[in-house]
Amino acid sequence: MGCIQSIRCKSKSFRESIIVLEVNTSIDSNPTSIDESSSVVLRYRTPHFRAYARVLVPPVAVKETWTIGWIQACNHMEFYNMYRNKGMSSWELPDLRDGKIQAISDSDGVNYPWYGNTTETCTIVGPTKKDSKFTISMNDNFYPSVTWGVPVSDSNVPQLSRIHRDQSFTTWLVAINQATSETLVLQTIRWRMKLHIQVDPEKPLGHRAVLNEPVVQEQPQILGKNEPIPANAMVKPNANDAQVLMWRPKNGDPVVVIPPKY
Repeated sequence: MGCIQSIRCKSKSFRESIIVLEVNTSIDSNPTSIDESSSVVLRYRTPHFRAYARVLVPPVAVKETWTIGWIQACNHMEFYNMYRNKGMSSWELPDLRDGKIQAISDSDGVNYPWYGNTTETCTIVGPTKKDSKFTISMNDNFYPSVTWGVPVSDSNVPQLSRIHRDQSFTTWLVAINQATSETLVLQTIRWRMKLHIQVDPEKPLGHRAVLNEPVVQEQPQILGKNEPIPANAMVKPNANDAQVLMWRPKNGDPVVVIPPKY
């Protein structure tokens, strides 16, 4: 039987009422592009990972504010640049590498814990009288520069011979109550980007690098059962601030080339 007077009806909580109407995710099918226009660095641009969700929030009866959006964490990172028989440079996340943490925030570094605050989030301020529909989207890709020469050398003689990259991420669609910090995980996505570039430093600029398999990336997975968000994925530092560039010579001790920013 319906309620005669709405004031007597216990309204559904936000947790019970929010509905995810649609979730789509993909990695673009185009291959990684390689740019050899610079005599100092090789640049490459990977295809984009994309996530898109439509969310319906029925009327919010009480005075509360919720933010709905994407949170992303890096779970694994291998990022090696080989320089013939000299050694390799390596971007590393020390705590993740050493198994001290399971994941590290991939926030934009400003709007923790969110990946960003433009298309990546929306905020609803209660009470509201009507249904609210939101579209929330994000994308991510890599566009780094790798020196042709050994990074700890004054010489710019091309020595770069191979690039290997393998990174895994978890991306969550989340609602957070701004007053209480109550956190609702609405959807969980896992994705991975793998990259192998072979380089012949003897060849002329513009003809050195070749993209090896995989040319097309594995598509992301939308998990049937949501995963909890590790604590480190919600707070500083993010991956960009925590990463360290190491030089690991074939002979001798490792050298920190670029220390962490935090």
